[in-house]
Amino acid sequence: MNLLILAGVLVGLVALFILFTISSGLKVANQYERGVVFVLGRLRAVRGPGLYYVTPWISRVRKVDLRTLTVEVPPQEIITRDNVTMKVSAVVYFNVVDPTKAIINVVDYLRASVQIAQTTLRNVLGQSELDQILSEREVINQRLQVIIDEQTEPWGVKVTTVALKDVELPINMQRAMAKQAEAEREKRAKVIAAEGELLASRQLGEAAAIIGQQPATLQLRYLQTLTEIAVEKNSTIIFPLPLDLVDPFVQILRAAAGRQQTDQSSTPIANSQTPQVPPATPPPQLPLTQPPSDSVN
Repeated sequence: MNLLILAGVLVGLVALFILFTISSGLKVANQYERGVVFVLGRLRAVRGPGLYYVTPWISRVRKVDLRTLTVEVPPQEIITRDNVTMKVSAVVYFNVVDPTKAIINVVDYLRASVQIAQTTLRNVLGQSELDQILSEREVINQRLQVIIDEQTEPWGVKVTTVALKDVELPINMQRAMAKQAEAEREKRAKVIAAEGELLASRQLGEAAAIIGQQPATLQLRYLQTLTEIAVEKNSTIIFPLPLDLVDPFVQILRAAAGRQQTDQSSTPIANSQTPQVPPATPPPQLPLTQPPSDSVN
């Protein structure tokens, strides 16, 4: 009886051991995961997604996430090619395309990718000028993505996007750039104003030519101006004076001015303009004295 109990206990223990062994060999990988299986230290296969079985006790599984990872590169202090100091931060998007290389060829593919991104960011921006960094971000992002992807390809990591997140400039440089932008806006405003004056002068010339051919259009323009002024509620009264009434007076004044100029041009030169010679003074006359007469007595 004791032997039967002992045998039953042993059978139960063996059954529990077998069940535990089988259950320890069952693995589950999500849809976005892959399991890299090592048996006695050697690579055997990549399993998943779903339920799969590995040999217990002698097998080891490393799971790899295949989803796109977003890594923020911390702010890096960079000196550009034109000797401008700035702080630049970036964002790197990458995912694992080969789980085997990501486990075998590098210790920590995530940390290694971040370090490569920081180093490449410093090197590329250090070879660029400030204007290129500010105006050609798409070109720089594409260049960063190509360089980082070439370096992470042996690790089974694919870099999809690299984007400059923030560019922090010194205060003095920000002020200088603000002055430059203000001067550029003023230049554009002056050019636009000059072009507007040119177009307005051409339109006014054409309008003057039309009004000169049809004098009645000027009266219509007067009435239109009065209509525009009357729309607004004000107490100003404007009475347009037709030029036809003023023209005769203008002609009379011009004729009088012409006659005055003609009279001035026909008058002889004034005596005051010619040098005058004072008349010669006659010599002084001595009084006449009669000689004494001899009288004969």
